[in-house]
Parts: sequence; structure tokens; C-alpha cells
Amino acid sequence: MIKGEWQWRLRCKVLSLSFSPSNTPHSMSLLNHSCDPNCVIVFEGYQLLLRSVRDIQIGEELTISYIESLMTTSERQKQLMRQYCFECDCLLCQNQEKDAEKLDGEEHVWKEVKDVVNEVRYPKSKEEWEQVLARCQNLLSSNRGRLPDTNIYQLKMLDCAMDACINLECWEEALYYGSRTLGPYRLYYPGFHPLRAVQLMRVGKLQYSQDMFPQALETLKQAYNIMKVTHGTDHSLMQALLEIKEQCEAIMRMQ
Repeated sequence: MIKGEWQWRLRCKVLSLSFSPSNTPHSMSLLNHSCDPNCVIVFEGYQLLLRSVRDIQIGEELTISYIESLMTTSERQKQLMRQYCFECDCLLCQNQEKDAEKLDGEEHVWKEVKDVVNEVRYPKSKEEWEQVLARCQNLLSSNRGRLPDTNIYQLKMLDCAMDACINLECWEEALYYGSRTLGPYRLYYPGFHPLRAVQLMRVGKLQYSQDMFPQALETLKQAYNIMKVTHGTDHSLMQALLEIKEQCEAIMRMQ
């Protein structure tokens, strides 16, 4: 293990790649896939930033995930074979880790939710968002007690409902759905993961909008601790996070 200053430098090292149709595929092909990668790629304007998300051994290969990880092992393998013509043999796939939690609940219920989630396309109007929210509300209400929030299709439904509420400016309801996602996000995106950081930031902003300043500050601090690794202190998203975090701290000092 690299120690001291060199360890810190490796962990926080950022590789900037220009984002354009001509060089992005070539640059990305330099990194192999793992469902449990030691690096992530985040966007900053027209650049791709490669960031390590855990300590890396000397000689260890740098890896990223080519696909969304919120799938069962069999689904990940099917997508990798379909899109990239290979099977992943990382430890996560070998152990089929968390597959049971991902499909917990009544099978016929989560299959119905899965179908609905797969049917939803990004709405372009208020009316379409209202239709999406109504459908999510109906399913989440009728499936109460039948599907845990850790079921990946239930989780995706909660995310969809949260997005609809945000676009419709239903802040209190958005917070309700968003808060329910944090436990599952912690389970499926442990350690440093950009998706968990962004979700914490979203929920923290919603808590702030509801004058829940102590809760908002705690949530934003959690987002900060992850985002400083996954995005870096100079990233525009990190700057936005710091701004609302400082506003929350200022309000609390005045109370």
C-alpha cells in the first residue's frame, strides 16, 4: 500500500480527458470494467474526470463500471454480454452480492413495478409529469408493505416519484420519497460513489427548503464527505453544495 503523502496523492489524483466524439471512445477503452470499480468518471463541462474512490495498491489495475450497477448479477452479465461481448468475473459477480436484497418482496408485485419503471420515458411537460407522479403514487400506495424500499424496482419507483415531485415543485412530497431512498442508496452504493453523493445533496436541498436546517446540514455534510472524493473540491457541483451548506450553517448560527 502506498503510504503517507503518496497514498493521498494517488487517492485524490484526477485525470482530465477532453470530451469529444473523436477521442472519448479511445480514451474510455483504456480502462477495463468491474462491477466493483476502484475509479469513477464524472463530467465537468466538456471534460471527463477520472477519480479514484478507494486506496489503490501498487500495480493494481484502474477500473470503472461500464454499466449502471443497480441490477442483479444476472442482469449485469446479460447487459455486458449484449453491449460489450464479455462476462465480468469480479468478486461482486462471483459472490452475487446483495442479489437477494435487490429482489426482496413479492415477485409478482415487483415485476409489475419493473414493467412500469421500464415504460416511463422522460416527460417533457407538466401534464406528463403529473401522469407519471399519479402512476407512481398509485403503485407505491397499493404495494405498501408488500415491497421493501431496498427492492431495486421499488427504489427506482421512489426515484421516479421524487423526480416528478421536484419538476412539479411539490417539495414536501419530494422530500418524503427522497428520504426513503437514502437507506437503499447506502446499501447499494457503499463507500464513495457519485450517485449517492448527488442523492444526498438533493435530499439535503429539499430539507433546507422545508426549514429542516439541522437535518439538512447533516445530510449535506454526508454529501460533502463523499463528493470531495468522487468530484473534487473544484467541481462545479461541489461548489454548489458548499454554497447551500454554508447558508444552512449561517442560518443555524443565527437561531
